[in-house]
Amino acid sequence: MLLQRIITALIMLPVALAGFFLLDGWGFALFIGAVVTLAAWEWARLAGFAARGARIGYAALVAVLLLGLYFLGPRLPLLAPALLWIAAAWWLAAIFLVLGYPDSARFWRPAGVGLLIGLLMLLPAWQGLVLLKQWPYANWLVLAVMVLVWAADVGAYFSGKAFGKRKLAPRVSPGKSWEGFFGGMALSLLLVLGLGLWLGWGASLLVQALVAAALVVAFSVVGDLAESMFKRQSGIKDSSNLLPGHGGVFDRIDSLTAAIPLFTLLLWLSGRMAS
Repeated sequence: MLLQRIITALIMLPVALAGFFLLDGWGFALFIGAVVTLAAWEWARLAGFAARGARIGYAALVAVLLLGLYFLGPRLPLLAPALLWIAAAWWLAAIFLVLGYPDSARFWRPAGVGLLIGLLMLLPAWQGLVLLKQWPYANWLVLAVMVLVWAADVGAYFSGKAFGKRKLAPRVSPGKSWEGFFGGMALSLLLVLGLGLWLGWGASLLVQALVAAALVVAFSVVGDLAESMFKRQSGIKDSSNLLPGHGGVFDRIDSLTAAIPLFTLLLWLSGRMAS
């Protein structure tokens, strides 16, 4: 299993880095769209559609919707911000669904609702990345949101292993602890603090960045827990076996589906980025 994980990681890492940071425009949108479409194929099973045809059909629907967003976006400038606001509303609702599980399952157990939730998770994440790529410092912004989430994951893993006692969401993901959550949050915020001091940010900007980073990290945890909630309800361990040793595509991007739209929305609201 460990060898599988290492080999898969060695293959995925250069492909992911090249796609994220070397592609622009339609090439970048297509690359991210392919990732999102694969995740949609996996999500259909978590939403209760195990048949191959239904899963392919849902993935095809997501691909068509992504094409629509790509071509309609320039003609409808309010479409992208609206999608980010919708995502923010969904992730706020997801907090209560996760906290209320398993009782909350009655709200999203119907298959059609699960498919709709998949759209709310995937489409805004794609839109957020496409927007970031259009703004100044595009690659740095993409790197920033990913490092925030990765740092939170690393910090949570080690602090949870060392100090984890109080369960964060025992009915959804028994392995996660509050100590892990705060350890991950601390590592991410330390990185933001260090970056701000290195770049000479003023006190006001530094405080804003720390608050925004804390929100993004917190919501990234909700993204992880939301997928875990659906997997637990479905009795599924991994979203698929597309990535040997790592599970599925959705397993690798679940935190990002929540972090990216919020990160992008907060930047947009700050007025510091070109729209």
